[in-house]
Amino acid sequence: MQKKRVVVTGYGVVSCVGNNAADFWTSIVEGRCGLGPITKFDASGFRTQIAGEVKDFDITQYVPFKDAKRLDLFCQYAIAAGDEALAMAGLPKNFQESELDETRVGILVSSGIGGIIATTTQNNVLLDRGPGRVSPLAIPMMIADSASGDLSIRYGAKGPNFGIVSACASGCHSIGEAYWMIQRDDADIMIAGGTEESVMPLCIAGFASMKAMSTRNDDPLHASRPFDKDRDGFVAAEGAGVMILEEYEHAKKRGAKILAELVGYGATGDGYHITSPDPQGDGDARAFRMAMRHAGIGPEELDYINAHGTSTPLNDKFETCAIKSALGDAARTVAVSSTKGTTGHALGAAGALECIACVQTLENQIIPPTINYETPDPDCDLDITPNTAVERSVRYAANNNLGFGGHNAVVIFKKFED
Repeated sequence: MQKKRVVVTGYGVVSCVGNNAADFWTSIVEGRCGLGPITKFDASGFRTQIAGEVKDFDITQYVPFKDAKRLDLFCQYAIAAGDEALAMAGLPKNFQESELDETRVGILVSSGIGGIIATTTQNNVLLDRGPGRVSPLAIPMMIADSASGDLSIRYGAKGPNFGIVSACASGCHSIGEAYWMIQRDDADIMIAGGTEESVMPLCIAGFASMKAMSTRNDDPLHASRPFDKDRDGFVAAEGAGVMILEEYEHAKKRGAKILAELVGYGATGDGYHITSPDPQGDGDARAFRMAMRHAGIGPEELDYINAHGTSTPLNDKFETCAIKSALGDAARTVAVSSTKGTTGHALGAAGALECIACVQTLENQIIPPTINYETPDPDCDLDITPNTAVERSVRYAANNNLGFGGHNAVVIFKKFED
């Protein structure tokens, strides 16, 4: 069976640098950092007191207040990003009331952590007030697949519907797996991405206890500094990224504007350590090679990589090793950047947001910068587009994500050519 072509027809964003895709792009291109002191709870006793909080978000713009109370925050973010993505793609809000086949529309919107706010809130209710006072909505609000389930109900989508949990690679894996579903003719449209609500006490305390997070509490705008020699950890963020993937002929038939084509996907495991990437970058390099093989391109054809680039000492060093191993001599010329200097690390949503950044790079032919780069690290000697965006011809753009547990995901997009 001939593989189907898969194209991007829409995307939506909720992030600490903007609650829509246009503001998100402007911020990452101009290097407007969205990190700051935590305001959602009293973080004065925490080792890390900074994060990338979503600002000015009002779920009642999308759903009535009484319905919003039934949704954990990560699902609320997914709804806002999903609605924007559908509008951009020119698709209906309810497929069952449209001429499109709702059984051919799938949802794959994932979270690395899920409803952690509901989990901790209801656990406190259990301990303080007893089991009879735990909400009957506790489980639906807690489970990580709720974002896909809620969107499926909201949009009347009856195609493939589930969630993937692969930590910080969840969003990228979701878009990659959705690509395969369309390629093998299981769906015509997939609504895919990632969402996260990680700026809450347990998450910040847990990551801080691992000493994985930056402690530049007095300078949040410069705390996330991917590939810089003086990096000291990532800065947690929250938000959602949702992308509309569509079979090419289906999109063309309905007259959709095609934004890019998804042409390759690679997924591998390190089998090495629960938190540290493989020091040689072997698993990630294999994911790159797999994605390039499916895309039918060589390393020299890859123009841009949106790197995982978390600003942790180990990730940035080992990711550099992986890119060098996968691309060989071409690693010296490919443009690389990490947008996490601007956005922080949105964990399960990061890959989806960064896939959207890749598509926007193809649309605008501009490489977003890696901000806060001051001191070169000889272990991170790639062309990381330091501090200032660069206009450049980009035909193929890759997104790379790694997750705790040794999960690796690479997705390759191509500038659309009819």
